[in-house]
Amino acid sequence: MGNKNNMTELILLGLTKNPELRKIFSAVFLIMYVIIVFGNLLIVITITTSQSLRSPMYFFLSSLSLTDTIYSSVITPKVIVDSLSETTTISFEGCMTQLFAEHFFGGVSIILLIVMAHDRYVAICRPLHYMTIMSPHVCCLLIGGACVGGFLHALIQLLFMYQIPFCGPNVIDHFICDLFQLLTLACMNTFTLGLLVILNSGVMCIAIFIILIASYVVILCSLKSCSSEGRQKAISTCGSHLTLVFLFFVPCIFLYVRPVATYPIDKAMAVSDSIITPLLNPVNLLTEEC
Repeated sequence: MGNKNNMTELILLGLTKNPELRKIFSAVFLIMYVIIVFGNLLIVITITTSQSLRSPMYFFLSSLSLTDTIYSSVITPKVIVDSLSETTTISFEGCMTQLFAEHFFGGVSIILLIVMAHDRYVAICRPLHYMTIMSPHVCCLLIGGACVGGFLHALIQLLFMYQIPFCGPNVIDHFICDLFQLLTLACMNTFTLGLLVILNSGVMCIAIFIILIASYVVILCSLKSCSSEGRQKAISTCGSHLTLVFLFFVPCIFLYVRPVATYPIDKAMAVSDSIITPLLNPVNLLTEEC
């Protein structure tokens, strides 16, 4: 992969240059990260140990909780530590590792949302065949498929970045390494590169978002034949899933469906993806159970 790369280290400017705000952000993110880890791991442990939560829906939910925890752990701890430092740096290899990890676990989460929508469709529209269609073997295959899909998506991003020559400046006005932030450092015209990013990440986000919304519309339209209690339970479950869909895909579409450029709001969108969405996963489970 002989790319002409003169950068061995990158400087991350972080969320803000204000030292007082950086300390506040660090404290707030630490509290949120602790809630993310304990909340989501509590979901995983509860579902794993409870005999009454052995349905495919909870299996997928525990998988999403575990994925969200790891995804947030790729980004949040470094943000917390960097916010307490005056200068923050990351090696080029570390940047590529972070890029791969965030897109791998982000890709797995996206595919898991599709799997959860399929699970709800079968449970509501074909309840008599639910346990046959969503057998343990099929559920494991779906989880494996999500991991393979996330790996391929992240690998494409990584190979794509290793072909680009970088020559500086080595300063990124962000708190993470991501595609458009790195493309602004490329020593070449990035118009075509931006189109490739949109095709690989942006179009995928839009297509999956449309598929998910259409799936839940079909599910909700099929509730006419259900009992009042069943309809209320289904609406509650689908509503919580749709909340996760919007929280994940709105920032994703904004970040990857646009020309190569960086904006101040990119940081807020990245915080939403890496901290807010994993934080709300336990809240959505409580909503489903109420």
